[in-house]
Amino acid sequence: MTDESKWERELIEKLATAALKEQQRARRWGIFWKLLGFAYLTALLLVALDFRGTRETKAERHTALVEVSGLIAPGTDASAEKVTLALQAAFEDKNTAGVVLRINSPGGTPVQAQTIYDEIRRLRAKYPAIPLYAVVEDMCASGGYYVAAAADRIYVSRSSILGSIGVRMDGFGLTGLMEKLGVERRLLTAGENKSMLDPFLPLEESHRRIALGLLADIHQQFIAAVREGRGARLKETPDMFSGTIWTGTRAIELGLADALGSLDYVAREVVKAEEIVDFTQKENLAEKFARRFGLAIVEGLERLALRAGPALR
Repeated sequence: MTDESKWERELIEKLATAALKEQQRARRWGIFWKLLGFAYLTALLLVALDFRGTRETKAERHTALVEVSGLIAPGTDASAEKVTLALQAAFEDKNTAGVVLRINSPGGTPVQAQTIYDEIRRLRAKYPAIPLYAVVEDMCASGGYYVAAAADRIYVSRSSILGSIGVRMDGFGLTGLMEKLGVERRLLTAGENKSMLDPFLPLEESHRRIALGLLADIHQQFIAAVREGRGARLKETPDMFSGTIWTGTRAIELGLADALGSLDYVAREVVKAEEIVDFTQKENLAEKFARRFGLAIVEGLERLALRAGPALR
């Protein structure tokens, strides 16, 4: 084989290989854009179905349900923002016969719980004909009970856990660890208490007193809310506000709850509106799909970029 024919053959092979790579790259992008278009249409369909279903279910007299599930804190499903929006929608609906707050929460931040409590009291004053009941599932502790105390009545299961009427502040002290590691803490402040509760500094007695004072103030606010919400039904004991927890049965005896009852029971026998409409602010199918698909798009683009990169150089 001559040098000229060998050169021609190598050139043909290079051109064929380049064309094949270009076809593969174009095929991958074609599949990607088709999937993207399909996902867009699917998202639109899910939005339409979700919107249509919401409108149809609120056409008759019903019991409005608002879930308080998990930690009551900013950014969670049980945040004050989501719960108060749901409560407002439930009370404003002309077909709402009563509202049920179904609670399964270990607690949360005092501010978030207080915000929900205050909103319940406001809505009950604005809509006096619409009662609000709390139904406790597994747990209604600390901030969860703070919220429940605003309800007209609290229904529980025999083995539900209620109470923990107290306040806590958590932290760690790392001074011993830093000494072992030979790390020096350098902190400059303007204000003698600005470094209070710094985990890298020893706890000073003055700072401890300040923190305990804060906890005591918040605890008294919690106690006042429980007394306001439960009124004469409360049978106070020395340990009622000590952070102790009780079963549903014992909570009824102490006046912390009113009776045994589930969501269906309250809707059917108390509110007298068996149909239940969920007003809880949740991610709908379209939002979940969009969030997850968005991550998938980013990952897909990264993979395509890695594959296409060597061919572009």
